Amino acid sequence: MAAANIGMMDSAYFVGRNELLAWVNSVLQLNLSRVEEAASGAVHCQLIDSVHPGVVPMHKVNFDAKTEYEMIQNYKVLQEVFNKLNINKHIEVNKLVKGRPLDNLEFMQWIKRYCDSVSSSPNYNPVERRETSKGGVGAGKKVGYKPSSSRPCSAATAVRNSVSKSARPGAGSGIMVPGSAQIKALNEQVADLRLSVDSLEKERDFYFAKLRDIEILCQSSDVEGPEIIPAIQKILYATDENAGATDGEELPPDLATDDYNPESEAHDSGEAACDDDDDPSGEKCVPQVRVSCSGSCHSDEFLSSASPVSVN
Repeated sequence: MAAANIGMMDSAYFVGRNELLAWVNSVLQLNLSRVEEAASGAVHCQLIDSVHPGVVPMHKVNFDAKTEYEMIQNYKVLQEVFNKLNINKHIEVNKLVKGRPLDNLEFMQWIKRYCDSVSSSPNYNPVERRETSKGGVGAGKKVGYKPSSSRPCSAATAVRNSVSKSARPGAGSGIMVPGSAQIKALNEQVADLRLSVDSLEKERDFYFAKLRDIEILCQSSDVEGPEIIPAIQKILYATDENAGATDGEELPPDLATDDYNPESEAHDSGEAACDDDDDPSGEKCVPQVRVSCSGSCHSDEFLSSASPVSVN
């Protein structure tokens, strides 16, 4: 089977770690206990050498490679062999030399699948072939490369164990588990936040209702021109108790009639009405509107626009 046809969905990528380690230790007579111990690339070079004897220059392979630079040299040898054998396989060197378990597992699975597809030499002597390599003589008696990433994992496990032991209450002592007071405080904080959220939602709905009332008013054909301005102001400054028209409610009679005149309303309330001739700019001024408030302002407070509003 050609190496290029080994895809990610091939059964090779479902081979477990234990099976891979047993296969590598059997073929090369090594003592690997973890797949990432082969991250230096020397093991991969000899596995290819086991199915293509003499093709891999084993004297260039370094089984004692510890630094990333030394490991990269091994992968350079492996890539040259791939090119010589026309094996179309890209090697993720930067990931492999980091000792990442998953990356090394997938590459080892690919190596096994390739070696199984090629007839191996029955007379291959792995120990004799390693003698020409640097550090190859004692490679079968020691455990291979161990990535430094395993140390933080052990430290993290120790911290978790110590925390779990310290948090364990004394048997029959009735002592509260440390952290319960903090949990209680957090629950109270959550309750306060829920109240704040409820208040904010009510405020949001209140102002959204105002916008909805204004939208209905603007879409109504009963109130047009200058008559719509005091109606909008009445909605904006209304409180919950005297809010403007809502969905399904009719407009007040004085706003729904065609003969509604803001100037006459101003005269009736004792306020001076505006005259179009008083403003040389030709802009329509807005008469003051008497709005009755409850709770938030004094009764009979006057509201007026800050600047003239142009009406088309």
